[in-house]
Amino acid sequence: MRGHHLAVYNFGIHVDEYESDRVAGFRLREPFNFEAASRAEGYIGRSGYDEVPGPESWGEKVYPRFLAGSGFEDAPSSLSLWSSLESLMAFTYDGVHADALKHARNWNQRQAWPALVLWWVKEGARPVWADGAERLEHLADHGPTPRAFTFKKPFCPDGEPVVIDRDRVKAIGARNAVGQRDLLAAVRLLEP
Repeated sequence: MRGHHLAVYNFGIHVDEYESDRVAGFRLREPFNFEAASRAEGYIGRSGYDEVPGPESWGEKVYPRFLAGSGFEDAPSSLSLWSSLESLMAFTYDGVHADALKHARNWNQRQAWPALVLWWVKEGARPVWADGAERLEHLADHGPTPRAFTFKKPFCPDGEPVVIDRDRVKAIGARNAVGQRDLLAAVRLLEP
C-alpha cells in the first residue's frame, strides 16, 4: 500500500530447547528461510537478534505474555517488513517457508494464540519487538482489527477491510520460486 509497509511478527514455543535434537529440523531450516526471505519479492528487511550474527535487532527482544509459565526464557519469533500483503503471503505459503510450515508441528507446541500478527507502518518507520508482542496480544484478545490483523481478515492502512489478490500472490510465488530453487532443493534434503 502506497506510503506504508506491512509489519509481521510471529511467535511460537518449541517442544524442547533450541539446540535439542527435537528442534533440529527448525534450526537447520532457519538460515534457509532467512535467505529465501531476502530473495523474495517485496521483502524490505527483518530484525536480527542480539548476540547473533546478522542484521541488527530492532529494539530489545520482548515476548508476549504467552511465554509466561512455559518453562522457557526464549522462544522462536521474527519481525519483518514487506511491501504488500500479497508479497508476504507468497513468501509465507510457498517455497522454502512453506516447507518449514509443513513440518512446524514437529518442533512447536500447539498454541492457543494466533501464530502471527500483521499491521501497517508508515514507510520509513521500523517496528520494534515490543510492538509485535503487544499487537499479537491485542489480536488474541480482540480478534482482527485494523490495529492487528491476519491474512484471513486483512485491512488497508486506512482501516478498511481489503481482499487479498490471490492471483497476484500466485504470480509473486512463481517469481520467487525461480530465485529459491537452490534453497528449496537443500531444505528438501533435511530431516523434518
